[in-house]
Amino acid sequence: MKVAITATGNNQQSLLDQRFGHCSFFVVYDTESQGIEFIPNPFKQLMENAGKQAVDLLSAKKVEKVISGEFGAKIKPIMDSLKIQMIILKKPNFSIADIIQLLNHQS
Repeated sequence: MKVAITATGNNQQSLLDQRFGHCSFFVVYDTESQGIEFIPNPFKQLMENAGKQAVDLLSAKKVEKVISGEFGAKIKPIMDSLKIQMIILKKPNFSIADIIQLLNHQS
């Protein structure tokens, strides 16, 4: 399964970005192959629809879950329609490596 994590940077020591649509990077982690892809967020500077554009990007990557500190109000119905689970993680000092470790212990 592919899980997207919002990140402040492009390495595993980067922290969870609390923003979804305006995060700096998306980390796409494949729980089966343990492959990791860091994607700069091309929509982070948009004033409107950054979240919607981000959902489209992650949907195209076949992501099934997204972990972030928060999601905008307009995002839930879009994620629900695409059957992408939203996971809110209110731990601003959590690194991407910490989150990946948690994901590996779930499977």
